Amino acid sequence: MLSVQQLLDGQPAPRVVTIPSAPGPVPAATDRQVIVRSVTEQLVSEANAVLRGHGDVISLEDEVGPGGLSFTLGYRDRSARVQAAMSGRTALVRLVIDGKAGDESRQLSGQDEVQALLLSLIEG
Repeated sequence: MLSVQQLLDGQPAPRVVTIPSAPGPVPAATDRQVIVRSVTEQLVSEANAVLRGHGDVISLEDEVGPGGLSFTLGYRDRSARVQAAMSGRTALVRLVIDGKAGDESRQLSGQDEVQALLLSLIEG
């Protein structure tokens, strides 16, 4: 991923664009979570190919259980968790960075924001 090398060369990471989370149907939230997770896996693989030569790499851990799907990205002492919490027929997708969800639940504005999220973790 060229943007990782550019970041390591001193270019700043783009700002991660988020939107407020709102409860929605479980199938829509599940579909969104699977798409974002798939894009994330591809980008983590590409980023780690560059990072491996510089030391630390990005980790990607999945968690599936009753009431939710989530994955966590980790880099050094920083983390970001993308979670789809389900209850009955509704689900809420939210982003938690370094263990803090903030006052208002927020989510990535789209799958294109995964790259900005990865770069922001690396930048610190």
